[in-house]
Amino acid sequence: MRILSFNANGLRSAASKGYFDWYAQQDADVMCLQETKAQEAQLDDAAFRPVGYQRWFKDAQKKGYSGVAIYSRREPDEVRTSLGWAPFDDEGRYIEARFGNLSVVSFYIPSGSSGEERQGFKEAVMDWLKPIMDSWLTSGREYVLCGDWNIVRAKNDIKNWTGNQKNSGCLPHERAWLSGLIADDRHDGLITSPERGWKDAFRVAKPDAVEYSWWSQRGGARANNVGWRIDYQICTPGIAAGIRSAEIFPEPKFSDHAPLLVEYAE
Repeated sequence: MRILSFNANGLRSAASKGYFDWYAQQDADVMCLQETKAQEAQLDDAAFRPVGYQRWFKDAQKKGYSGVAIYSRREPDEVRTSLGWAPFDDEGRYIEARFGNLSVVSFYIPSGSSGEERQGFKEAVMDWLKPIMDSWLTSGREYVLCGDWNIVRAKNDIKNWTGNQKNSGCLPHERAWLSGLIADDRHDGLITSPERGWKDAFRVAKPDAVEYSWWSQRGGARANNVGWRIDYQICTPGIAAGIRSAEIFPEPKFSDHAPLLVEYAE
């Protein structure tokens, strides 16, 4: 099974840059999108309907903002779009497709970079989401949580490590929260890895790789590869055991983020 995750930063914009032509070549079974920045009715054109895929959306109530989607070759048994907390759900940040015992989720965790109010909301989301993720981990289902988490984990996940220690997305307590969910040693020593935890699919496939998935649109960051790895596929141990490969595609450029493609055993 090939699962692709991508923060489009506006799906209409990404499509105009040839994203769906590129996607058609990737042989993905499921695609998780974040930041569609559109209402579903605005994405009804054939350009947004690749042949062979069905699609489901969770739009933000605020037009032109946030929004997540899942495209799939196979019709899910069930699609869920609410986790039961309106401030999060209404921003269009979660959609889950269930295929038998497998759940594939498209997540968009808030950014706190615009100021204290949004950082506070981000941290409230983190506190609220952890017990949900804990319950999923022990549910007996397999999960793949795809998306933009707006947090790096450690030094290998960001170019300017020292200079960003006080910036949202690289704050020590954010890194500790994310790595505290994950059972590996690819963190920065702020936590003790849980004995049983989630797996960072990219780190399963490439334990020591230095690759980024997002670049600021200022100061030539992308040209100089001054990036952050904030886009993940975080999965339960069972499906993680079958990870065959993981690849980030910084080129072609469709967004300020790069797509992440992970191949799992069937």
